[in-house]
Amino acid sequence: MTTVSSPAIRAVLFDKDGTLIDFHKTWEPPIRLAALHAANGDQALADHLMRSGGMDPVSGHTGGDSLLAAGNTAEIAVEWIAAGSPHSLEALVPALDAIFVAAVDGAVAVTDLAAFFRRLKARNLRTGIASSDSEAAIRGLIARFGMEADIDFVAGYDSGHGVKPEAGMLLAFAEAVGVRPQEVAMVGDNLHDMHMAAAAGAGLRFAVLTGTGAPETLAAASDFCLPSILDVETHLCG
Repeated sequence: MTTVSSPAIRAVLFDKDGTLIDFHKTWEPPIRLAALHAANGDQALADHLMRSGGMDPVSGHTGGDSLLAAGNTAEIAVEWIAAGSPHSLEALVPALDAIFVAAVDGAVAVTDLAAFFRRLKARNLRTGIASSDSEAAIRGLIARFGMEADIDFVAGYDSGHGVKPEAGMLLAFAEAVGVRPQEVAMVGDNLHDMHMAAAAGAGLRFAVLTGTGAPETLAAASDFCLPSILDVETHLCG
């Protein structure tokens, strides 16, 4: 963990999976379904695809910073085709996106997200969500948990701002809400989030432990490594 004097933060950009929703409680069933689809119903191949993406098909555990933890749909599809999926990239990407969008119905939030974002808005903080999932999946999550009035910006891997760990999503957020990148705090559960924040010149990097990231690696790459977004709120708002 880096020792820092906290800059003035006016906006907070959140990752989605593992940050706002509990990764392991939410994503094991959709990943299994996606792998089985990619394998055309061949369970042995599906198990192989899961392993190639960083998930143990026996325990259901997904490794931190693995493809399935931090990659976007296109990256997953490319890897699974290389690992033996018989689908074309053009067919597999939208099929996986559809499965991942539907996963919103089973998402397990780490807290009452509507109340959480209302409190941030009451503190005059601008907020956004940037995910390696699709924009449709993010907007589905926002609708399901009633956050529409309090989220100022959304970016998925397909929104045109680049992909993590590139700087584009955070820079687009800062521009959209009218702040400088150094006035943005990034909150995420994987190194992709921390590296994106560093590349964009974010003011603070908060790592949370509700996802797949390992405390040791996250602490080294962040300014603060905290149990959950509730601890981030306490740090920012007191």
